[in-house]
Amino acid sequence: MSKQFQFKLVLLGESAVGKSSLVLRFVKDQFDDYRESTIGAAFLTQTVTLDDGTTVKFEIWDTAGQERYKSLAPMYYRNANCAVVVYDITQSTSLEKARTWIRELQRQADPSIVIALCGNKSDLSARRQVTQEEAQKYAEEEGLMWGETSAKSGEGVADIFTAIAKKLPLTAPPSARSGGAARGTTGARNGVNLSNNQQSNPAGDACNC
Repeated sequence: MSKQFQFKLVLLGESAVGKSSLVLRFVKDQFDDYRESTIGAAFLTQTVTLDDGTTVKFEIWDTAGQERYKSLAPMYYRNANCAVVVYDITQSTSLEKARTWIRELQRQADPSIVIALCGNKSDLSARRQVTQEEAQKYAEEEGLMWGETSAKSGEGVADIFTAIAKKLPLTAPPSARSGGAARGTTGARNGVNLSNNQQSNPAGDACNC
C-alpha cells in the first residue's frame, strides 16, 4: 500500500505576480487572463503522486498580495510545511518583495519549512528584468529551492510542486485523516536548483522552468 502524506503549503508574494494563476494551473490546469485579485486568502487542494507511488496532498493557501492584507499572512504561514514565494520575472521590484517575505519566513515560520523561490511569467522573457543568474544565486545563498514557471503556458508549474513534494521529509508517519499535517525537521535549508531536474534539455542550455 502506498504511503500518503498531507502538507500545508502557502503562497506568498507581491500582488499581480501570478500566485492565483499558478495555483489554478497546478490544481485545474486552467489559465484565466482576467483573474481578480485574491481577497484575504483562497484555499485549494491538489495531490502529487511521486515515482515510488507515494502520494502527497497539498493543502494550499493562496494569500493576497496587497499591502492591506499583509498582517494576515502569519496566520497562513504559521505551521506551514512549505512556502512558494513568487516573483514576476518582468518586475525587479517583485523580487525585492520576495526577499522580504523570505526573511520574514526565516525569522517567524517553522525552522523546518521548505521554501521555494518561483519566478513566474517566463513566457514574457522578452520583458525580463530579473535574470535567472541573479535569482538562482540568491536562492543558493539562502538555501532555497528555485525555478521559473509560466502559469499561462503551464511550463514548469508541475515541476516546482513535484520538486517540493520530493523535498519534504516523507519519513514522517502518514498523516491522519483528521487533517493533521505530517511534520518533519530534516533537510529544510539545502538549496535545490529545480533546473537540474530537467531531463528534457540535453543541450544543457539555461532551463526556463
